Amino acid sequence: MVTPTLKYFIATASVAMASAAPAQAGATTVAGPKIDFIKIDETITLRRMVAGPSSPKGTVLFLHGFPETLTVWTQVAETLGRDYEVHAFDWPGYGQSSRPSVPQFSYSPMDYAKVLKAYIEKAGVDRSSLVIYASDIGGLPALLLALDEPGVARKIVVGDFAPFNRPQFMYESLQNLKAEPTATPTRAYMNKTSDEILQNVHRRGLAPEAQYELPPEAQADMKSSWARDGVTSADAFAFYYSYFTRDEDYLEANLHRLKVPVKVIWGDRDIYIKPEMGKEFADRTNSEFDLLSGIGHFPHLQDPARTIEEVRAAFAD
Repeated sequence: MVTPTLKYFIATASVAMASAAPAQAGATTVAGPKIDFIKIDETITLRRMVAGPSSPKGTVLFLHGFPETLTVWTQVAETLGRDYEVHAFDWPGYGQSSRPSVPQFSYSPMDYAKVLKAYIEKAGVDRSSLVIYASDIGGLPALLLALDEPGVARKIVVGDFAPFNRPQFMYESLQNLKAEPTATPTRAYMNKTSDEILQNVHRRGLAPEAQYELPPEAQADMKSSWARDGVTSADAFAFYYSYFTRDEDYLEANLHRLKVPVKVIWGDRDIYIKPEMGKEFADRTNSEFDLLSGIGHFPHLQDPARTIEEVRAAFAD
């Protein structure tokens, strides 16, 4: 494991840190988003972002998807950080978190669930006041952890992910990553076309009037951190998918053990994982399901104000 250098720390922190406004008399002190690193074990160190007032109303933990890094949450963290303690981290294989070689770390959803558990414990997060907001590859690990630990959070909001093994509802390249002989060439192609992926993955399938640009700092961070320590984000994504069917099947077989309240949100223009997947999961877990009109696979990027509303509503329940 290579510990992130001070140079990396300063460069990344300058992207995400926001200066706290001077406190008025009697006002709650609010700290802007801060970047640092937290050691999970001898193999994994995570880059994380934390924001919040001195007396938060609760805690929200954001879990990103592919090919994102924690910088996609900066805007919502700046807003929600006025009232809540906000956490986000880079999954192993993304951003500036560790990228151990396989089989030292598998990058499977189940191993990501272990990383999530360790982060909550080491960060001292109060589970009784925690809302987890998980997108894409973050959804399955959050739910797998909740199977074993029903008190992990007061609520989990998930969206645009694949809870079950339903390849017919998935984008062709995602189907191809699930097994050989198509997995290896698909992974190679994703690495070859990384620039195109980072430029266009977030807006594919959207109508021209719904097209949007990524925040410049998020775009730059994903590009600069695509390849580190011999592992690319596409490699980590492919490793995750090599265990995907196994871990999806485990979740489906154990749905009866899921006790944490869950809300499911989905973009109706998501071409990567069709809304039918989310609807089936919501129906089978008696969870609330919201289909977001005109929204694609990345609601938090396309409509961050809606994401903020979802988090506030989760605390209000």
